[in-house]
Amino acid sequence: MRLLRLVVVVATLLLLTPLPAQASPAVQYTNPIAAQRADPHIFRHTDGYYYFTATVPEYDRIVLRRATTIQGLATAPETVIWRRHTSGEMGAHIWAPEIHFINGRWYVYFAAGRADDVWRIRMYVLESTAANPLTGTWTERGRIVTPWDTFSLDASTFTHNGVRYLIWAQQEPGISTNSNLYIARMGANPWQITGATTRLTIPTLAWETRGYRVAEGPSVIQRNGRLFMTYSASATDANYCLGLLTASASADPLNAASWTKSPNPVFASSSATSQFGPGHNSFTVSEDGQSDLLVYHDRSYQNISGDPLNDPNRRTRVQKIYWRADGTPDFGVPVPDGATPVRLMSGNLAVRHWEYRVRLEANVTPLADSQFRQVTGLTGAGTVSLESTNFPGYFLRHRNHEAWVERNDNSALFRSDASFYRRTGLTGGGVSYESVNFPGYFLRHRSGLVWVEQNDGTAAFHGSATFTLE
Repeated sequence: MRLLRLVVVVATLLLLTPLPAQASPAVQYTNPIAAQRADPHIFRHTDGYYYFTATVPEYDRIVLRRATTIQGLATAPETVIWRRHTSGEMGAHIWAPEIHFINGRWYVYFAAGRADDVWRIRMYVLESTAANPLTGTWTERGRIVTPWDTFSLDASTFTHNGVRYLIWAQQEPGISTNSNLYIARMGANPWQITGATTRLTIPTLAWETRGYRVAEGPSVIQRNGRLFMTYSASATDANYCLGLLTASASADPLNAASWTKSPNPVFASSSATSQFGPGHNSFTVSEDGQSDLLVYHDRSYQNISGDPLNDPNRRTRVQKIYWRADGTPDFGVPVPDGATPVRLMSGNLAVRHWEYRVRLEANVTPLADSQFRQVTGLTGAGTVSLESTNFPGYFLRHRNHEAWVERNDNSALFRSDASFYRRTGLTGGGVSYESVNFPGYFLRHRSGLVWVEQNDGTAAFHGSATFTLE
């Protein structure tokens, strides 16, 4: 009988205690990664290095750096691996390099104009057989030939079901747009395409046609039985944003009908976080391999004097991609400069603010309501404060034992209410947050809301006051 009662008690506790978080661990980066580096591409190789290339403001060369960590790319020495020609082809507007490792060799895809016709933009390829592409020699493999000899750029490549594809942007004769997206199989050499070329999308929606009618910078990530292709749209100012095409992994990528366009941009400027014109992204993974990362550029100001292409201050940035319960990506908003945010999870539930009250919820929309930056505590070293991502300057604080997200009024009371000691989780894992001005009181969830309450030593309290960071 006692054993039966014990089983019932344990079962009840299991039902009441949230399951361990299924999400991947938090990432810790500081943005921006690189100043004056646009169209960033980061490739993680099997040699343990991340390789990073991007457009430089002078549009005259291709640079490369590497590091064993993404943050390390910020200070890694940069090598010029190729310079523009002084005449003829590849003589101007050296744009959007990408580095890939294919069949045991390195390839860099890039766009370039002619020295005597700078807007005659076409796609080109470099090849290196060196183990270290920063020190090896590079061979020019020439232009990627497409069905039309027209403005074309932003070549990228991916494999799916054993087949390698090229994706790119091009101006097609007879269509009054600046560029559309295309896909084709790659031939025997990774600078040649073969077979039919498929047009995937034309920019027609309002957010794709601000300033210019643009779909460019395609990049693919494959997850959850689907192919997700991001692309950049509109002018390269604060209107620049990311769109998304989605296809089933079982569908034919060369069939335009396989792809569905999201009706709204999936990543756009945020005046709240002071990030403008995010776009031309690539994808990589965190050092532990457990988090997908969005790599992109943006600016820290909205207004630009003159042509945005002449403004040098696009910066390379990275942030974590979150995956919704339905398997689709949630990019959130471009996070503020500085430390990347985290989410406090209890099982599959996230701490979020709703009308400034802090609560626990699954499938949070918008994502940024559940993202907080862990910063040095407002009371000083040794403590932490949790700053809202989409309301910078607002912090999680307790008031009458209730948790709220409110603007820092710089009072001593607010600073104390918004500061915590980060402890090892009361369950033995994860993290718990102990109030600075109420020792023994912890952030915990109860009845769907978040409170700061006294630890009563029970397993139920310990479970509700322990969080994992993702």
